[in-house]
Amino acid sequence: MNRIQIAKNFQLWEFQCRGGTQLVKLDHRLLKKLQQLRDRVGGPVNLTSGYRTLEHNRQVGGSPNSQHMLGRAADIKVPGYSPEAIGQMAEELGFTGIGIYPTFTHVDVRTTAPSRWRG
Repeated sequence: MNRIQIAKNFQLWEFQCRGGTQLVKLDHRLLKKLQQLRDRVGGPVNLTSGYRTLEHNRQVGGSPNSQHMLGRAADIKVPGYSPEAIGQMAEELGFTGIGIYPTFTHVDVRTTAPSRWRG
């Protein structure tokens, strides 16, 4: 695993595609906002999905236009916080895409119109 520190509390490997490759694409705005979120909660922000290749995105049933494939999205879990609470903080920090799911929160820095949804 590439343990390359790319922000105060994040390493490059955390953003790599989970589909069996070590490929990674990462928008610097996503990293900056995730670090701001980490600073706010004062504890770990665990990425369950970062960059996805087209093939991996299909395998996990992701949207055909997923921001994950552009390196602009992360699915996260924050111990001690509900997905709704993280969604609210993400809104305050300026994430442009926020999806609330039963066990995680999707956050992204899309450049198109802001979007909010429940999954």
